[in-house]
Amino acid sequence: MAAERHLIVGAGPVGSAVAIRLAEAGHHVRVVTRSGQGPDHPGVERVALDASDGVALADAARDATVLYNCANPGAYPAWERQWPPLATAILHAAEASGAVLVTLSNLYGYGPVDQPMTRDLPLRPSDHKGALRARMWKDALEAHEAGRVRVTEARASDYLGPTAPVQSSILAMYANATLAGKPAWVYSDPDQPHAWTAVEDIASTLVALGGDERAWGSAWLVPSSPPASVRAVLQELGRIAGTGQPRLRRVPRAVLRAGGLAVPLLRELTGVLYQFDRPFLVDASATTATFGLEATPWADVLDATARAWHRRAVA
Repeated sequence: MAAERHLIVGAGPVGSAVAIRLAEAGHHVRVVTRSGQGPDHPGVERVALDASDGVALADAARDATVLYNCANPGAYPAWERQWPPLATAILHAAEASGAVLVTLSNLYGYGPVDQPMTRDLPLRPSDHKGALRARMWKDALEAHEAGRVRVTEARASDYLGPTAPVQSSILAMYANATLAGKPAWVYSDPDQPHAWTAVEDIASTLVALGGDERAWGSAWLVPSSPPASVRAVLQELGRIAGTGQPRLRRVPRAVLRAGGLAVPLLRELTGVLYQFDRPFLVDASATTATFGLEATPWADVLDATARAWHRRAVA
């Protein structure tokens, strides 16, 4: 395969994994962040740039085959302010450069559901964060259907994997306590079945979608774990790490609501806790059937994650 140019916005766990995967395949990779940080790899060029500047980003995307939106504007309270100009600039850069736009998204747009989520399930968000992600996809899809740009989107559940940081995964936050031998305060029912998505599986899905025209004009779910409750995952991580059974204490919802009156992050958190109040499952069979992508074996993900998260918890 001939070397291609790829531009990645964001150098979090997924953006970095995509960059390394593409660089090791022999492609020219440019990673854009405000700070100029990114994976330390000889095949990765790191550029300091405000990605919400559409003109500058379009210049950085010149000659790119694919543009990956792996940006993370920060904590929930900043989303409404930071996401719209960022998404607009990224869409503009893809249109101006001719690159395929591949966006990393989540499952918030589906809202509370009583069945496993599929790619064809209607978007019915229940809070403003899900509505924002749904609007971003609608804007991109309209540009695609107008023939201005080629777009696709990968939707992942909560991150799991050695590189998933504490601040980007509620499970990682709990595990940071339990793997250090401390009790974890959990915000919702720890015994509801839940789907978890390995960081490396998200990266492989993004790369596949960018290079396959069958993906364009549609959103796809990332192959994810079998159903596993918060408690069950923490128990397995503790068993592998040798830290024993997790001690979980539940924060009453009324306390969270009261705290949300003073702490914006807690208020935003309560808007997505429905994901842990009922089964939250993913059916990515369409992704598997179309692209041959499957989730990494669950035991392998748990083994690698437990060892990395335990080292971090006791550091």
